[in-house]
Amino acid sequence: MSQNVLDGSVAIKEQIDRDKLPRHIAIIMDGNGRWAKKQGAMRIFGHHHGIKAVREAVEGCGEIGIRFLTLYTFSTENWNRPKIEVDGIMQLLAKTIHEEVPRLHENNVRLKVIGDRDSLPKRARQKLEDAIDYTKDNTGLTLCLALSYSGKWDIIQAAKSIARQIKNNELAIEDINEEMFGSLLSTEETPDVDLMIRTGGDHRISNYLLWQSAYAELLFMDDIFWPEFDREHLFEAVYTFQQRERRFGKTGEQVK
Repeated sequence: MSQNVLDGSVAIKEQIDRDKLPRHIAIIMDGNGRWAKKQGAMRIFGHHHGIKAVREAVEGCGEIGIRFLTLYTFSTENWNRPKIEVDGIMQLLAKTIHEEVPRLHENNVRLKVIGDRDSLPKRARQKLEDAIDYTKDNTGLTLCLALSYSGKWDIIQAAKSIARQIKNNELAIEDINEEMFGSLLSTEETPDVDLMIRTGGDHRISNYLLWQSAYAELLFMDDIFWPEFDREHLFEAVYTFQQRERRFGKTGEQVK
């Protein structure tokens, strides 16, 4: 922990200040393949077991009142993995969405997707579109899956949109600012990331929500592979976030 020590006699969840929650948590769900190898199994075995961790993260966020959760589900770079693994992940994605949507709906979760959906297999794309439509009116946690996504891709799409508008005389260069640019990103309806969590031991953000994470607090869980992640890890991460001083360019004295 960064400043305060958790009171071992009190449940982690009870030590969280509900008035100082991160609005938006983003998670890099790393370590599925390495966890599977430790079990002597194929990498896809780890992806299957990672589904339980997703459920834990989603329901944990719902328990304490987090409004937005974005999961780095499949990056644009992940298409370069062995075909057998990519095919297995896509099949697992379609199956999981089909099976989990009733539970998401029951928990008042709204599902969103960011990324290049056109690059996804037709079956997976259709399952996602059906799930998004089915949960669109829910008012609890917004769960966003980043699929075939990269931060650079996101920024380039926004830049192309601006270029088209200028070319068509729909936009003046003087009108371009941070707010306007952010509205053209795939996360236009989502606040910037407050807390980014990465499991698996690597200390990088891997082309994930680059613009949106400009002031995110980063938390790397070195000893946890994604299939091992549970809601207690989530609660601990939120507690750690609350012990940090977020200055946004100001001095500590100004913040206090």
